[in-house]
Amino acid sequence: MIRPFRFTPALAALLLVPSAFAADQQHPVLTGQAAFTDAAHESPGIRRHLTVADLPTPAPQESVDNGPDIVARPRNAWPIAPKGFKVELYGTGLDNPRLLRVAPNGDLFLAESATGKIKVFRGVGADGKPLESSVFATGLHQPFGIAFYPSGPSPQWVYIGNTDGIVRFAYKKGDLKAGGPAQELADLPGGGRLCGGGHWTRDVVFSKDGTKLFASVGSHSNVDDIDTHPEEYHRADVLEFTPEGEFISVYAWGLRNCVGEAINPTTGELWCSTNERDGLGNNLVPDYVTHVQEGGFYGWPWWYMGGKQDPRHAGKHPELQAKILTPDIILNPHFASLEMMFYTGAQFPAEFQGEGFACEHGSWNRAQRAGYEVIRLPMKNGHATGEYEDFLTGFVTAAGLVWGRPVGVAQAADGSLFISDDASRSIWHVSYVGI
Repeated sequence: MIRPFRFTPALAALLLVPSAFAADQQHPVLTGQAAFTDAAHESPGIRRHLTVADLPTPAPQESVDNGPDIVARPRNAWPIAPKGFKVELYGTGLDNPRLLRVAPNGDLFLAESATGKIKVFRGVGADGKPLESSVFATGLHQPFGIAFYPSGPSPQWVYIGNTDGIVRFAYKKGDLKAGGPAQELADLPGGGRLCGGGHWTRDVVFSKDGTKLFASVGSHSNVDDIDTHPEEYHRADVLEFTPEGEFISVYAWGLRNCVGEAINPTTGELWCSTNERDGLGNNLVPDYVTHVQEGGFYGWPWWYMGGKQDPRHAGKHPELQAKILTPDIILNPHFASLEMMFYTGAQFPAEFQGEGFACEHGSWNRAQRAGYEVIRLPMKNGHATGEYEDFLTGFVTAAGLVWGRPVGVAQAADGSLFISDDASRSIWHVSYVGI
């Protein structure tokens, strides 16, 4: 069914309130109510800055099931990048392409989660396609996270975050196939009879010094009270392990679904790209990208950003209200923010150095579809400015039909970006060619 986009409050604010634009015309910034958007009004270069003061009161009556109508990519449809960037189709016909990570030698690793595979792609030919590809491993359990250990040019292991545990494969530089069977290191919630179901992605990343392994585990539910639902034990958390898989502690909690993890190269902090809860209205509760504070509490399920209580848990845990941490970058609600990364390459303009990127898979619990794009996360001295910027758009037709859903983002050895898209079953290659 075709669902045309509607005239939205965000668009009205944009048209009627010129002051919503910041003075910097290179990067116009929408603030306040103008910062709420939908896919029809996302465009490369537009920045948005939401704060907790902009959030509406809960409106559960607005909650809708408006999942995307996935269509084949129309002949004239292509991702839209900022001026000076080129987008090429690197590979297609893939099986549920999800998270991407680049090995130190430049090989691109891809989790094909639904089929339990990890694939490897090497190089870029004159036709823009891989020079070589291989299946690195099979028989995995909804693999998602990929990490190389130890850091440096010659890692000895590839770690994989399965939905039910962490495994690793022996690895030497240039391997296109695993160097042996998987070694099981640690169980994760989500694989057993009691704890199965819910959010299934498990990202894995090592701390900057290599002494800690962080695994993100999403909640079993939208908003179940973890006091009365044992299946939520050690979920909606970031868990900390040793590199050998020994559990250390719950590093941070109350993050409903920290899908993508990354280490900030400037500060060494762990960051998360997080899916917040549904059912409270079109503009609640925003997804977010944030640094993750050790021992930090991010609100789920009783509270959300700004010290607001979820009305479905009225009166519960008042002692936690003052402990809620406000995220660094508040995104639009229901974006479904997935993998993120920090840019350290030399190909893009200098202003991109140290900034972040995140993939927004796209909404279902919103009357006006939002997300379906890759965003840029501006930073200053390693810290977020609070804004985000539309970077790669165009995955939704003018009629509101969705042909692309960004999932993974990774930096190639030459400083270009690879983007996985599980709707068109493709990998896109974004390069800077100059203005």
